[in-house]
Amino acid sequence: MDSELQIGLAALGMTAVVGIIAYNKWQERKHRRQAEQAFKSEHRDVLLEPHDASPQGERVEPWMTESPSPDAHPAPAASSHPAAHAPVGRVTPGLPPAIDPRIDCVIRIESIELLHAPRLWAAQSEQLEGISKPVRWFAFDDAENLWRPLTAHSAGSFHWFCAAMQLVDRHGPIGENDFMHFSGGVQRVAEQFLAVPTDLPTRAEALRNAADLDQFCAGVDVQIGVNIVSHNQPFAGTKIRALAEASGMTIGDDGAFHARDESGHTLFTLCNMEPALFAADEMRNLMTNGLTFVIDVPRVANGVVVFDHMMQQASRMADALQGSVVDDNRAPFGPDAALLIRSQIQQFQAQMADSEVPAGSPLALRLFSA
Repeated sequence: MDSELQIGLAALGMTAVVGIIAYNKWQERKHRRQAEQAFKSEHRDVLLEPHDASPQGERVEPWMTESPSPDAHPAPAASSHPAAHAPVGRVTPGLPPAIDPRIDCVIRIESIELLHAPRLWAAQSEQLEGISKPVRWFAFDDAENLWRPLTAHSAGSFHWFCAAMQLVDRHGPIGENDFMHFSGGVQRVAEQFLAVPTDLPTRAEALRNAADLDQFCAGVDVQIGVNIVSHNQPFAGTKIRALAEASGMTIGDDGAFHARDESGHTLFTLCNMEPALFAADEMRNLMTNGLTFVIDVPRVANGVVVFDHMMQQASRMADALQGSVVDDNRAPFGPDAALLIRSQIQQFQAQMADSEVPAGSPLALRLFSA
């Protein structure tokens, strides 16, 4: 009997213990739910949740455009704490319109402080003296947003400068010495003023571009001439001058008469077949047995039209001087020869146009300069 009573009391005790534990668990869950409701936030915890990736699943880095829109405004900071603003650098200007990377070796210079143009000009003159190809300098006018050519007489102060060495002219392409002289000289100029050179060209690329360009130029560099020769008496200089000037030609420093277009560019020239050059103050004493009209094919637009104009003038002058129009072999220059030359001019100038160096264009005038 005692055993049954003890067993009953033990079972009742276990039931009570289990009830107490269950009650405590219920109270704990109840308080937890209340706490969650009290502190619940509608915002995600970005420190605990995985970050949203970019649409492509790649990390998005902070960035700043090189050329921000003038109407653009900075987005507000995500954080409530004040952010430190990094200084925004100046926008890198493009190349001057007069520069063409196909025919120029280009280096730009950025100066943090304003740099006086006369100081830079003096420094570059010293460093780049002796280069065999034309070198031109430009300065970027921030106020006008344009490049200005620099000369020995330029004034003003600028942050950006551009140096350009022409790769090819009629004397041939640049050589390694020219490249090293130019690139090294420009870098020394930059260092002198604590400026930074940018877009430094490589030696191999510059020399390769120069060689390829020179090969193209050699293939289209053609000058065509026709002659007027005397039959018996030599031509008097005074009469040559009168006829040339009556047709609108003017004498140049190179010892030839020039027919020019409205922009002053030479269309064709008239020179002496003999060694003596034409000079204004010596024409009255000059006598010659022959004259030569020359058209420089790469340097004139509409070459066929210019050639026909030249031939008309040569024919009129030959009649006035009582001479004959002949080729270099002194054979009469007839319609068949003229037709052949027109075809050749069209071929060469079409080749130039296909290479985007139109005959007579500013680019062609630079490439086919003496």
